[in-house]
Amino acid sequence: MALEPRLREILDEVRGSGGRVVALTGAGISAESGIPTFRGKEGFWVVGSRNHMPQEMATHAMFLMEPGEVWRWYLHRFGVVRHAAPNAGHEALVRLERALGGRFTLVTQNIDGLHRRAGASESRTYSIHGDAAWVRCSNDCGVGLLPLPDLGPRDAGSPLSAGDRARLTCTRCKGWLRPHVLWFDECYDEENYRFESTLRAAAQADLLLVVGTSGATNLPMRVGQLCFSGGSALVDVNPEENPFSELAERSARGFFARGSASARLPEIVEALAG
Repeated sequence: MALEPRLREILDEVRGSGGRVVALTGAGISAESGIPTFRGKEGFWVVGSRNHMPQEMATHAMFLMEPGEVWRWYLHRFGVVRHAAPNAGHEALVRLERALGGRFTLVTQNIDGLHRRAGASESRTYSIHGDAAWVRCSNDCGVGLLPLPDLGPRDAGSPLSAGDRARLTCTRCKGWLRPHVLWFDECYDEENYRFESTLRAAAQADLLLVVGTSGATNLPMRVGQLCFSGGSALVDVNPEENPFSELAERSARGFFARGSASARLPEIVEALAG
C-alpha cells in the first residue's frame, strides 16, 4: 500500500535529518514466518498430570526443580524455530541497516535468530531476551556462550536421553547448561541482554520504529516511554492497537501504521533508506 501522507512526512523528516533509527521488534514479525507467539495455546506444557503455562515453564525456579522438563519444552520450541525462514519484514530491516550503517540499531525481543539469519549484523542487533542459538552454564562458571548442541529432531513427547543430558552438561563445572534466554523470574542485564546499551540507543534515537510487539515486557515499554518523552519520532507497525500505537498517536511526531510487518516495512524502509 502507498504510504499515508503523514507517515511519509515523518519518514522524510527523519531521513533529511540524518538521525539515528532504533527498530524494536517483537513476536508479530516472526509470526509471519510461522513461529507461534510465546503466550498462545501452543505454550501449554504437561509435566506429570499438571498443565503449565509459559510463565511457569520459562523460569529459573522451574529449571532448578525440573531441568530436564524445561529443556524438553525448549527443544520442542526450538525445533519450530529451526525450520522457520526470515520473511519480507526481516529482510527490509536488513536493507535499512545497510543503508544507515552506524545510525541504525535493532532491538529485538525475539529469540528465534531470524534477524541474524536474514543478514542483520551482530554488532547492531541487541537480543534483549536472548537467542535460541546459544546456551550457557546455569552455574555461571564462566564458560561463556556455547552453540546449542544439535540433539536431532524432537517431538513434544520426547524425553531426554542419557546422551542428551551429557551434551547439555557444562564441560567446565559439570552443571546443567541452560538456554541463553531471559526467564520470567530474571532481570535484564548488560552482559547477556544489552540492557544499558538498549537504553542508550533509545535516548539517542530520532526515530523509534516498533514492529509487531504488544508491549507486554518491561524493557521495550521503557524504550517506548523514553523515546516518547524525548520527542523522538515514533512509528508503530502492528495489525492491532497496542500500547505503542497509543504512544504513536499521542506523539507530535508519531504514526500508527496498521498492518503486518511484511506488508508495511518494505515501503517504510524505502522511504527511510532511499
